[in-house]
Amino acid sequence: MAFQMSKLAARVSLSKSVGFISSAENRWPSHLNFISRLAHRSFHALCSEGRGSVKLLPSWGVLRKADRWEKVSTASKSLHWQSGGVVKPQRATMVVLGAVGVSAALLASLRTSTLHAMSSRPDLNLDSESSDWKEAKNKLCSLDKEKRRETYRIDFIPLEKIPVWSPSGDSSCKPQYKVDEELNKKISLFSGDITKLEIDAIANAANKTLLGGGGVDGAIHRGAGPLLRKECATLNGCETGEAKITGAYGLPAKYVIHTVGPIVHGSVGEREEQALRNCYYNCLHTATKNHLRTVAFPCISTGVYGYPPDQAVKVALRTVREYLEQNHEKLDRVIFCVFLKSDKELYETMLSAYFPQGSPPKSKL
Repeated sequence: MAFQMSKLAARVSLSKSVGFISSAENRWPSHLNFISRLAHRSFHALCSEGRGSVKLLPSWGVLRKADRWEKVSTASKSLHWQSGGVVKPQRATMVVLGAVGVSAALLASLRTSTLHAMSSRPDLNLDSESSDWKEAKNKLCSLDKEKRRETYRIDFIPLEKIPVWSPSGDSSCKPQYKVDEELNKKISLFSGDITKLEIDAIANAANKTLLGGGGVDGAIHRGAGPLLRKECATLNGCETGEAKITGAYGLPAKYVIHTVGPIVHGSVGEREEQALRNCYYNCLHTATKNHLRTVAFPCISTGVYGYPPDQAVKVALRTVREYLEQNHEKLDRVIFCVFLKSDKELYETMLSAYFPQGSPPKSKL
């Protein structure tokens, strides 16, 4: 009797240690899904080798309250667990897994593999204002793409899903620059949410405090999380036309380049036009200085700042075109990100003037 009680106590202790639910909930905890998949692959490996057989009773991944601790029948002679967690039978083996649980030996081995897998996940808390933004930024920079994707707080759109721009039809705009197909391949027009782009950097149409606001600025801060505001608070603001770079934290982009556009009251003067030009130029210069090769721009200053969109698009396209002509080897893609239908139509119309496509016109001489 004492021996049976000690065995039961050992099973209960082991089951608790791997996270089984001992309440009336009829499910596994979500973090044990890995165990389910690994065990399932292991048992199929037994059958596929032809040296053993596996019998899975219905609903083995669900633990009934009444039968949770029922003894599992096992006729295993020799099971050798390798580092990958796969069972390699030495003799014919029969493993019977009931709907009530898994054998203690199996759980112990799987628990080791699970803890190893969990320990390889990025240990970051991007939602806590008490976290150290410097530490989080450094850790994010050290992760490869697959690991970084586990830290995204929102959905993402990879660069390969963003097509290179091509004209949809004949443009009525007269080309203002010569045809350069290599530069054309570096331009995209994207209609949607800039915060979802998985690229090197997105530009933020910020205010002078850099602490968040409305429109694109607010969306970027919400997507990135509180650590973005903490880093921005150390930058002492930003003047009109300047650009400052921070980490992107919970966003799919690696960095955010903040710039402050000009406020227009009435008509656009030379001062406002030059300030807007500085916004685009300084963002591009900041990107290349930090070895970033893909950048996306929102429509800077065209919202509550009052810059007429039809004039702003010309400044944006001209500045990007001239920068690429001088630094074409430093950038792979510049994405103009629009949200309003009217802005998309403006870019579709004007892009052909600044990035004309087709064969250069033949000389009449």
